[in-house]
Amino acid sequence: MARALTAAAAAELGWDATTSYVELCAPLFADVAAGLAVPAVAVPLLLSTGYHLRRDLPGAVAAAGPGGDVRLGRSLGPDPLLASAQVDRLRAAGATPGQPVVMVAAGSTDPAALDDLDAAAHLLAHAWGAPVRLATLAGLGPRVTQVVRSGDAVSPYLLATGHFHRRARHDALAAGAAVVADVLGPHPRVVDLVVERARALAPGSAPALVSVPA
Repeated sequence: MARALTAAAAAELGWDATTSYVELCAPLFADVAAGLAVPAVAVPLLLSTGYHLRRDLPGAVAAAGPGGDVRLGRSLGPDPLLASAQVDRLRAAGATPGQPVVMVAAGSTDPAALDDLDAAAHLLAHAWGAPVRLATLAGLGPRVTQVVRSGDAVSPYLLATGHFHRRARHDALAAGAAVVADVLGPHPRVVDLVVERARALAPGSAPALVSVPA
């Protein structure tokens, strides 16, 4: 997903691009930032703020030294473009207009992240035109089994499939959800958002793009 999203954004921008990672996968963002030979913008593929965005990524930029000209962006969410993509995913999964929705996020122990998620849920409610309640899989916030009611539609606020998506789907269906949408993935509105973030970091120039999923 991260590579596909980065490639789509880079194609629209006409820039060179690299997909890097905070941890677990190579290449690591810290290594990419330290090895840059040209100016670059880094767009975090993260849906809310948190430890990675507050500590890990700025630390890697600082450690790159004066030779690493990296402009680091903020999280992708909350943003109306993400809400629009969520609506498309809900419709594709069979959710009907007016159906109550539960937005399920990975969660964080950072209170600022919970504020971001609350804002994202409000944006989705506006775009969907029906009430949206928030559940998280970890960290702060209520759990899926506490929030989902029989007949609800569920919108995973996740970029990629994996452990959190499988858990969200399992817990939602067990709690009586009628519909569980797909993850956001490289939806065109998500691509648009990455492009928007990159251009805001480098108006009028064409540096390299470095995306950074967790």
